[in-house]
Amino acid sequence: MTRFNRRILAGTAAVIAAAGVAACSSSSSSSKGGGSASSGGASGKLTDVTLQLQWVTQGQFAGYIAAFGKGFYKQQGLNVKIVPAGTDTVPQTTVDDGGSADYAIAWVPKALQSREKGADITDVGQVFQRSGTLQISFKDKGITSAAQLKGKNVGDWGFGNEYELFAGMTKAGLNPGSDVKIVTQQFDMNAFLAGDIDAAQAMIYNEYAQVLEAKNPKTGKLYQPGDLNAINWNDVGTAMLQDAIWANTKKLQDPKFQATTVKFLTASYQGWIYCATHAQECRDLVVKAGSKLGASHQLWQVNEVNKLIWPSPNGIGMVDKTAWDRTITIASGTKNKDGQTVLTSAPKGEAYTNEFTQKALANLQKMNLDTKGTGFTPVSVTLNPGGS
Repeated sequence: MTRFNRRILAGTAAVIAAAGVAACSSSSSSSKGGGSASSGGASGKLTDVTLQLQWVTQGQFAGYIAAFGKGFYKQQGLNVKIVPAGTDTVPQTTVDDGGSADYAIAWVPKALQSREKGADITDVGQVFQRSGTLQISFKDKGITSAAQLKGKNVGDWGFGNEYELFAGMTKAGLNPGSDVKIVTQQFDMNAFLAGDIDAAQAMIYNEYAQVLEAKNPKTGKLYQPGDLNAINWNDVGTAMLQDAIWANTKKLQDPKFQATTVKFLTASYQGWIYCATHAQECRDLVVKAGSKLGASHQLWQVNEVNKLIWPSPNGIGMVDKTAWDRTITIASGTKNKDGQTVLTSAPKGEAYTNEFTQKALANLQKMNLDTKGTGFTPVSVTLNPGGS
């Protein structure tokens, strides 16, 4: 199984192999983002559903964990099993024919590569509206744009995480093969903190925070955002779509599975809407669900993931065609250091559909919930040493 689809979390040694999510509460929430899931069918036999996460239990998946913990899935008539990933899990293939899951969370370009290789899968819910990938450097390096990466040691995770970076450098007029020195970056920030990498890859909700949780040896205090520069690929225009909900394309032709999909999306989006205004409670649910990360790190993660989702101008889960087309252009036209592209051509068939999300949004609007995040306000997070 290829390592292309691994998203290894630095500092996490143990792999959570079972879904140790928080116990359900059948009571509905009446505050913002809670609503009443009256369209569900909580009485009678529940439909079993398995959700495969992209990685271990953490704030990146807070909305699904909240939907479980707050009873939103149950209110929709679903008995959802949430399965964390391991180092060799390729989440999108778990919903392919004969797979172990009904739905899976995966980045769009990586899932489309699996699809190009034969996986029969469709994006049914584009939860992240923005990319969370940064290229960060210390202020004294003077790197504020992709063009200023010229002549620098540039960290690169590889395994499919590098294409925004390579597209950004190319757009800035650099030849990634000769104008920079690509350094294979481990899935931690040790080489960056040691000064071996001038500009490192970092997820805004994870590795960026890891730097801010480390002590600056010059001051004896934690690093601050003001100590860093960050190139945000959303601003550059080379961002690619990331966390999405994938389902089996053939199963989506079954009316019963279609109905289940609408219910699953309704409850999942309700969970994310809840987390938009209850970041700390969602952090607590993630910790209770078995996260091995520190409490301040997890609150940071929930807050930053919220920023990647909200606002959703067309409604949470809707695929924005401009962002989709940009992802396809980068995935099929940008070469990495080995001369490879993610895709050989644009995807054929039903690579994504907004049909089920639109129905889910209609359900949520009946609950008087803010499906666009127009009132979303991030919380202020104070990181502790090591994320504790």
